[in-house]
Amino acid sequence: MESLNAKISSEIIQNLVDNYRSNQLKYINENLGTDDAHSIWFDFVTLKKFITEIEEAAQSLDSSISEEDLGVRFYYAAYPEVPQEPIPQSFSKKHTLVMVPTKKVDGLNYDFNPFEEENALAITGRMALAQNHGDLVPPGPTNVESF
Repeated sequence: MESLNAKISSEIIQNLVDNYRSNQLKYINENLGTDDAHSIWFDFVTLKKFITEIEEAAQSLDSSISEEDLGVRFYYAAYPEVPQEPIPQSFSKKHTLVMVPTKKVDGLNYDFNPFEEENALAITGRMALAQNHGDLVPPGPTNVESF
């Protein structure tokens, strides 16, 4: 497997995080009267399983789909004021991420639902392959973060 060499300096990471916290997060907290989450954590096993599930579902739908045609889109989202189980009440109105598979068609990365062959490029069915349940900070502890 070819290395991504995905390295970013700590200074750049800190600048990006600081920009978010002093702009978007500050606006959200002041205007919505909440202490919104500023990070979300997913365990490695969950991420790997999600990616594997995307690959397997795509291959079962169309064996000509290659890894290069697949991706993941991260949607910014927010929990409702009264979350339903299994979402804890402490996540009320906090932002989150929803990961949705994508498939490249004619150079464009479309949201992709490998569960419905006739609607595979439109998330219109009753169920879609997606991932959401990460740990938010806050309410989780901030002493585990570096940035």
